[in-house]
Amino acid sequence: MKRNKIALIIMGVLAVSALASTLVLAACSGGTASGEPKSPVAPTWITPEVSAGTVSIPFDLVQSKRNTHFKVETEKGTAYYMAYVYSGKTHVRADVCVPCRSISFTLDKNLLVCDSCGTTFNASDGTGVAGACVRYPKAAVPFETVSGKMVMKQADLLKAFEDTLQQGLP
Repeated sequence: MKRNKIALIIMGVLAVSALASTLVLAACSGGTASGEPKSPVAPTWITPEVSAGTVSIPFDLVQSKRNTHFKVETEKGTAYYMAYVYSGKTHVRADVCVPCRSISFTLDKNLLVCDSCGTTFNASDGTGVAGACVRYPKAAVPFETVSGKMVMKQADLLKAFEDTLQQGLP
């Protein structure tokens, strides 16, 4: 009987120790005990490189920050964009909530949440989910990864921004 109690105590100590180690590792790695990244993730401003009709941002920076945004000066004014990682895939979208005029979205699990009005958009495809501004989905921007940088054409960026300014996606 005494051996069973000692064995149970030892197993309990080992289980608690293993759980504590998992939680410490998750906290240090920026994730949770289940391996999922922490959420919500506020956007981090980054500065793009603009050259000869292209815009590029560091791929590893987007991966490490998980939710970034940047601005690009165009012939029509300043346009804002977000680059984020959701479900193992990297996305670039226009970063504007037209009715409330916000240029900032927090990534919260599978949603992009407007930091001004709280309207939510699907992180996978940019469509509106709930809130006052759902009729203005976030248009995607195609990109290529070249030499560690996400490279986008300025014309594609401008089209995505202008598409987001209109209700619905083209």
